[in-house]
Amino acid sequence: MTDKRFTKIKGVVEKRQKNFTLVLENIHDPHNVSAILRSADAVGIDKIYLIYNTNKFPRIGKYSSGSAKKWIGLERYDNAKDCFDKLKKERFKIYSTSLSEHKKNHSLYDLDLTRKVALVFGNEHTGVSEEVKEMSDKNFLIPMYGMIQSLNVSVAVAVCLYEALRQRELKGKYVKSDYSKKELNEKINNYINR
Repeated sequence: MTDKRFTKIKGVVEKRQKNFTLVLENIHDPHNVSAILRSADAVGIDKIYLIYNTNKFPRIGKYSSGSAKKWIGLERYDNAKDCFDKLKKERFKIYSTSLSEHKKNHSLYDLDLTRKVALVFGNEHTGVSEEVKEMSDKNFLIPMYGMIQSLNVSVAVAVCLYEALRQRELKGKYVKSDYSKKELNEKINNYINR
């Protein structure tokens, strides 16, 4: 391995966000999933949680995802409860997004995304399930002022990820890692061996 490659890997690992993640529920279009993985890698997401209980996880080509799935851990669940139990055990706040009228609706821009947060996005046609909405700590919306009611799911994810990146940069989350030195060294070795 060249020094340049090692430096790149070390720099990427040091900016991975231990306390920020995504949950994807039954997103079936491989192009959407690929675009989400690319955006997640770009902002330093380390792991994505996948709930697939009404659709199969799509087959993703390594070129369409830009090999992002190689660098992001994917943890699969066949039900929302087990996924949410794991996240809540790790003390994540869980925020889902849905267009429906809901008692827990908030604007994306009112959320503190510098905390330990998991953002949940649902299927292209049905959105997040009622179960996910009820189990989430909050439901949020991306403000929109046009005639169209929603964004493509991969675009919605990118908008949210970059709002989180903006907030997290301001708090220095990309300067000082939440991972311990030992965890960082393990991650560097893991990346080298991929």
